[in-house]
Amino acid sequence: MKKLGAELKRHALTAISYMLPLVVASGLLIAIGNLMGGEVVTDLSKMTIPSALTSLGVLGMGLLPSFIAGYISYSIADRPGIAPGFLMGQIASFLGAGFLGGMVGGYIVGYIALFIRKNLKVPHWAEALMPMMIIPTLSAILGGLLMYFVIGTPIVWATEALTNFITGLDKSAKVLYGFIIGALGCIDFGGPISKVPNLICDGLLLEGIQEPEAIKVLAAMVPPLGITLSFVFSKFMKKNIYTSTEVENIKVAFPMGLCMISEGVIPIAMNDLIRTVICTATGCGVCGAISFSLGVASAVPSGGVFVIPAMSNPIGALFALLAGTCVTAILLVLIKKPRTAADEVQEEEVEEEMDLSDIKIS
Repeated sequence: MKKLGAELKRHALTAISYMLPLVVASGLLIAIGNLMGGEVVTDLSKMTIPSALTSLGVLGMGLLPSFIAGYISYSIADRPGIAPGFLMGQIASFLGAGFLGGMVGGYIVGYIALFIRKNLKVPHWAEALMPMMIIPTLSAILGGLLMYFVIGTPIVWATEALTNFITGLDKSAKVLYGFIIGALGCIDFGGPISKVPNLICDGLLLEGIQEPEAIKVLAAMVPPLGITLSFVFSKFMKKNIYTSTEVENIKVAFPMGLCMISEGVIPIAMNDLIRTVICTATGCGVCGAISFSLGVASAVPSGGVFVIPAMSNPIGALFALLAGTCVTAILLVLIKKPRTAADEVQEEEVEEEMDLSDIKIS
């Protein structure tokens, strides 16, 4: 069971890596178009440049079920799985099953295509037709019938139930769920754990629920910004909590954090993992709770501080980000142990042991 779970996650992460450029580009198109006064237009005679950007971004977002389904299927069955996977995504869009329907359809048709590829024996002359005609067609037929007549409707019910649940939350519930989404979304600084709630946020964005996406964008910036601010606070309080090497890493992590890249803090966090994770997850949770309770929404799934002006409540977004950053910084200063000269020496020794500059390959 554990092996199966790891395999399913690997296929999902592969699909996400292909999907992210579409999500980011489409979201930015919507944001730029909206800032210029554009709107979604279906009549070409009424099209303007801002409306063209907004409309194109919305069309791109509409492709997300097909992208997630197509590339999950591709990850499972290789190239023969791409076409039937995209078709399952189209069925999910048709049924209103959305992002969740695309994921389920991608897994189903991917494993169908893989089964056909491994078990269907054809004459020698037909082997060349297997990857481009036989496997895609048979798997599309079987997967399509399952999506239309068996699993499509339950997925629609599940999607509608999740949507109604999120939209029906009162303010106190939004504080709780905002905290959970924010904390889990950055608990491993962009690693596999955080990708699960972030994937859910992307799926809700496709259903028109934009508040969780804002939490994802804002909370991802909290760890690097909070650690940077904690360094500033530690200087004022004369409590040395970072080594010189960690300070150099902070200088790199800060600009990365402004762009919503949390991974820059990993070298710093690994030296004091438990305390750092507690502080950053708490700060991210506070950020998410404030953002959700203030109704901050983002149509753009990435971009860091540069997309805050495109959010529905930019002032609220800045307040949530600042609050989460300050909470992280204060906690780090309070609970991190001071670094001593011995820590500096130990770190230098580790670096010397890892120095590979003298290695020569002849």
